[in-house]
Amino acid sequence: MLAPRCLLCGERGDNSNDLCTNCRRGLPWNATACSQCALPLPHPGTCGACLQSPPPVTETRAALVYGFPLDRLVPRFKFHHDLAAGRLLAELMAEGLAAADRPEALVPVPLHAARLRRRGYDQAVELSKALAQALDIPLLTSALSRTRDTAPQSELDAPARRRNLKNAFAVPDPAALPRHIVLIDDVMTTGATLHAAAKTLRKAGVARVDAWVCARVQ
Repeated sequence: MLAPRCLLCGERGDNSNDLCTNCRRGLPWNATACSQCALPLPHPGTCGACLQSPPPVTETRAALVYGFPLDRLVPRFKFHHDLAAGRLLAELMAEGLAAADRPEALVPVPLHAARLRRRGYDQAVELSKALAQALDIPLLTSALSRTRDTAPQSELDAPARRRNLKNAFAVPDPAALPRHIVLIDDVMTTGATLHAAAKTLRKAGVARVDAWVCARVQ
């Protein structure tokens, strides 16, 4: 069996995943962050914005801070079908979120069917599958649906992101939902997508909704 190769520099991997020892040493783990929005902070706690306006999620966990090398790995996985990069991101998520409170189920933030056809696969679903297996948590891929093919969030400012996602999600079968769900996505910027999805789940009767992402933008 061939030894793994680092996806960033091409050197020999560290025998656990596709990163070498030096690149692994430079990973920007999100060690101290706001418990509700995962914004990196000097000390653990709750940021001022979340104290002033609590989000609809009980807790948000981001394994890493978005920047190098996440700004290389995420686009490769998300837009270029690089499944090796996706596998590595899922492994890093599982490692960084190992101590998080366990939910009754994981629910990926879904793509609209039209965007799924264009892209060919849903990165949140792929991350969720790997996390569910690694952490032994049930996965519900049909618990949440996207009802509108919204504009890409990356093209919008924060207020426009919230407007863009109004009534964008639906719950096909509320009776099938457990009491504690964790939403899965790749990157959190303002949190508008995760919060819109969480509000929909809460309205459908879910008592607690958390969010886990691979990386948090500062």
